Amino acid sequence: MFDAGPARLQVSSRADKVMVVVPWLPAGLDAAEEVAEQRRLLDELIRAWEISRYALWYYTPMALPFTRHLDPAVTVFDCMDELSAFAFAPPALLDLETELLDRADLVFTGGQSLYEAKRQRHPRVHPFPSSVDVAHFAQARANLGEPDDQAEIPHPRLGFFGVIDERMDVELIGELAVRRSDWQIVLLGPVVKIDEASLPKAPNLHYLGPKRYAELPSYVANWDVALMPFAINASTRYISPTKTPEYLAAGKPVVSTPIHDVVRPYGERGLVRIAGGADGFVAAVEAALAQHAGNDETRAVWLRAVDEHLAQTSWDRTWAEMEALIAGAIRPRRSRQHARV
Repeated sequence: MFDAGPARLQVSSRADKVMVVVPWLPAGLDAAEEVAEQRRLLDELIRAWEISRYALWYYTPMALPFTRHLDPAVTVFDCMDELSAFAFAPPALLDLETELLDRADLVFTGGQSLYEAKRQRHPRVHPFPSSVDVAHFAQARANLGEPDDQAEIPHPRLGFFGVIDERMDVELIGELAVRRSDWQIVLLGPVVKIDEASLPKAPNLHYLGPKRYAELPSYVANWDVALMPFAINASTRYISPTKTPEYLAAGKPVVSTPIHDVVRPYGERGLVRIAGGADGFVAAVEAALAQHAGNDETRAVWLRAVDEHLAQTSWDRTWAEMEALIAGAIRPRRSRQHARV
């Protein structure tokens, strides 16, 4: 714990050369006081650890108010989502994003659609669609044991893992459960920003809650089809779901609603079935179940196509490309026009 008055920083190491720092603020502060305390804590940390040359890497523009006075060697805006389209987005988000785009040396986007939306707003925007830890999820292609809370659920099983929020088409899930009561639908993940009471309920709907990353292959290994039942709305317009390549690395047939960055490239290459509406989604799941139970040669052809696609990407490759761009964007100290004292 790094104490600095009533506010403090909790510092922990999660991996080699990685430090996680969490600010703890006293209750009752207003918005201006919260910004002032975070700025003070950050400055104290920089002084205490004698940090003199650094990059600022933003996942959200909401961090600007307590960091805009700093003088980094390079500033990266890692734009993973169109955050302003999410439920309960702060009113200041759009103005802060405009400021961050002005300050950033590089902008990375979490998918092709997001790249196309941002490329006119900054001269150095680079798309980095979701990659995958292939070896981790490929464990699901082996005969892994059943997790206890899934073991008694009959087959066929349709599964989803991820946050359950306004991006999920809960009406579609409910309709799927009603139309095909013989299908068991397994949903893993926390419920966020929506009322749990609003989720559809049925004997064949199983909400198993959040799971650790290390546990996911054992769940997916025992599904018959993996689902991506996203709603088509403002919050999903620019998403590039990481679970797409994760499901494929696990060797599972995938059915998705028509999300732009899933249709292109996964749908166009025949790696994922795309379907809109309850009728189309049911038909696509039926086809996916037939694929899962089909002859070995048909499945082998599909898996070869999957593996050829996944071989083109990895998190290591993504980082190597990002690192090269960052190295080329580093500037001398105090060259930044926006630096503040």
